[in-house]
Amino acid sequence: MNKGYIVCVYETIKNDEVLKNYAIKARSAVEKYNGKFLVRGGKNIVTEGKNFVRTVIIEFDSFEKTKIFFYSSEYQAAHELLEDTVVRNHQIIEGS
Repeated sequence: MNKGYIVCVYETIKNDEVLKNYAIKARSAVEKYNGKFLVRGGKNIVTEGKNFVRTVIIEFDSFEKTKIFFYSSEYQAAHELLEDTVVRNHQIIEGS
């Protein structure tokens, strides 16, 4: 069974406090669905394309479990906190 990943790159963050509150709620949901943070911010070097202000990658046991996590009431409650606060690109990806 292939693993599933959330890959999220932030273009802008307007309010760091809102992002912190979102991160606390999102982390709780990630833990409930046995996700593992592989990347959460940190230093980066842009070698091609745009410079994003933040990148997050989360690994789950399967692609299906990743979808279940994203659409869960726990994660969606966290997601609602970000309204009009960030511009980001968010993907659910199947990997190996």
